Amino acid sequence: MLLAVIVGCEIGFWVVLAAGLVARYPLRRPRLGAALLFCVPLVDLVLLVATVVDLRRGAVANTGHGLAAAYLGFSVAFGHSMVRWADQRFAHRFVGGPPPVKPPRHGWARTRHEWREWGKGLLGWAVACALLGAAILYVDDPERTRELGNWIQKLTVAIVIWLVAFPVWETIFPRRPKS
Repeated sequence: MLLAVIVGCEIGFWVVLAAGLVARYPLRRPRLGAALLFCVPLVDLVLLVATVVDLRRGAVANTGHGLAAAYLGFSVAFGHSMVRWADQRFAHRFVGGPPPVKPPRHGWARTRHEWREWGKGLLGWAVACALLGAAILYVDDPERTRELGNWIQKLTVAIVIWLVAFPVWETIFPRRPKS
C-alpha cells in the first residue's frame, strides 16, 4: 500500500510540476502557474501523512517506510533545483527564454559543482535520517522499526560513496578540457 502511495506521489510531483509550467508558459497564466508550482511540496506532505498514519496503525516498518523517508529527504534537498531545471527548459521551449544552464564540464568549476550537488545530497541524507530517527522514536518498538535503522545505514553508505566517487575524485583529479 505505502509503495503505491510513493509511486503516486512521484507521479503527482511531475503532474503538478508540469501543470504549473503549462499554465505559466503555453497558457500564459503566470499567477496560476506560480500557485501550482507552490503546491508541489504538498505532494511530499501527502506522503509524510500516509507514512505516519501507516506506522500509527501498527504497521511494521518495511522498505516502503524507509523509501518514503529517503524520498522526502531528497525531495527537500533537490526539489527546488528540479523545479528550476524544468522551468528553464519550458521557458526556453515555449517563450524563447535563454538556453538552459548546463553544469560545467571541467576544471575547478566542475569540482565546485560536484561539491555543491553533494552538499544537497548531504542535506537530503540529513533530512531522511532525521525522519527515520523520528519514526523510530515515535513507534518506540525496536522490533517494528529495525528496517528504519537499516535504512539509516544504507543511506550513510550511499552518501559516503557519493562523496568519494564525485567531489573528492574531482578535487584530486579535476577534469581537463579536451584538446
